[in-house]
Amino acid sequence: MFLLGKGIPGHITSLPQTVLNTPFGQMLKPQLDNAMRGITQAPVAPAALPPPRRPAGTLNGTTGGTPSANGVQLRQANGVSGHPTGQVHHVKTLKKLDALLTSAKNSCAVIFFTSATCPPCKLMYPAYDELAAEAGDKAVLIKVDLSEAYEIGSRYQVRATPTFMSFLKGEKENEWVGASEGQLRGNVRMLFQMAHPPHPHTSLRLRTLQRRHKSVTYSKIPPLDKLVTKMGPRGSDPAVTALNDFICTRQTSGAIEAPLPSLPAVSAFIIESIEAMPSDSLFPFIDLVRCVLVDQRVSGYFAGEPSCLTISTIFAKTNSLGEQCPYSLRIVTLQLACNLFTSHMLANQLFQQAELCTQLLQLVTSSLLDTVHPPVRVAAASLAFNISAFNHLRRLDEKDDLLSESTQVELTASLLESLSNENESKDCVRGLLTAIGLLAYGAPREGELVELCTALGARETVSAKKVFSDDLKDLVSEVEQVSA
Repeated sequence: MFLLGKGIPGHITSLPQTVLNTPFGQMLKPQLDNAMRGITQAPVAPAALPPPRRPAGTLNGTTGGTPSANGVQLRQANGVSGHPTGQVHHVKTLKKLDALLTSAKNSCAVIFFTSATCPPCKLMYPAYDELAAEAGDKAVLIKVDLSEAYEIGSRYQVRATPTFMSFLKGEKENEWVGASEGQLRGNVRMLFQMAHPPHPHTSLRLRTLQRRHKSVTYSKIPPLDKLVTKMGPRGSDPAVTALNDFICTRQTSGAIEAPLPSLPAVSAFIIESIEAMPSDSLFPFIDLVRCVLVDQRVSGYFAGEPSCLTISTIFAKTNSLGEQCPYSLRIVTLQLACNLFTSHMLANQLFQQAELCTQLLQLVTSSLLDTVHPPVRVAAASLAFNISAFNHLRRLDEKDDLLSESTQVELTASLLESLSNENESKDCVRGLLTAIGLLAYGAPREGELVELCTALGARETVSAKKVFSDDLKDLVSEVEQVSA
């Protein structure tokens, strides 16, 4: 028809594009682009590239790292250390390149070989920057300009740009050439998945264990006049009067209207009272501290004390009494410890200071062994829940556990023992089950905690509580699935 002057039919002129639009054509496109680059003029990058979008640590469209059920993400390992994360590293020397690759030996890395005279390379820069932001600390993304790094180009025998090389666990995993943004994103994201595979627990449907939990707190204010009376002559101390006024004003007018008492004077008074008073008379002093700890300004002060001296002194006194500790002192100390979790700053201090963490763990484990007072066991289970939930939040946020593995093992062993012996309190059983589940959820698959659960028959211990109450059956089922 075109011989008659009617032109080439549209279905013929559009045939190449029609083929390229098919899945098969899309697969061939990078190879066709590579083949044509030598005989066609390369596309010129836009004069002004838009700034790369840097989502807050996203991967495959989900916040954090590996996507998971119900929006839960879990961090498997942080193989990148000692270098800034979430950005592209520009490298000119072999020494720096080797250091970066070494830092990613437990994770993954990508090298983007480019050059100043390669317009197609510049088209890949925004996508590469975005991938670096998505990777965060889970991968190292490197850019090497061959016009400035001849030694690097010689080592890796790069003959064309852009060239990409990926490394997984210290070994070269893939190499490809071409300015295909789709191929770049696909290959790099697949590398992320290979380096940080999703935890098996993320594929389960666990309504309780896959959500964030608020801490259990004891904020009820007792009759302050009676509490002060129990202090005897010390009840007239200015520190007690200031605390009393602060609590009353906060109750009636709100936290904003309540001026802080002199907290250094309060701390000195509490420590001196613990040292001077008999153990069976300490309850009202500790209870007063419990009441004010719900205010984050107060908890922030105690968190900033050297070695958290006031809190540490309270824990040390209660723990030193062992089985002779008065019931009132032990339970109010447990309740005070639960209230520490109203402040993330103070809660962090509990785990970052070894001595304080040891004291906290001793308080929980010894209190769970109290066979006489169910309220003590309930408070201890609540504290164990707060500890486990705080560590669980770190996992959901893809941060390192605050609790060491040995601490988690010791706490879990104590919780399992207490669970097997608990036949009275449903609240205690609920707290114990949830704490065990939160510690086990997302735990390293080859770690000591999983080994402990297997050795102690955790699943059987948990399963035995199905008959305890119908209200707990769903929770028991969830904990069973993660404690295998």
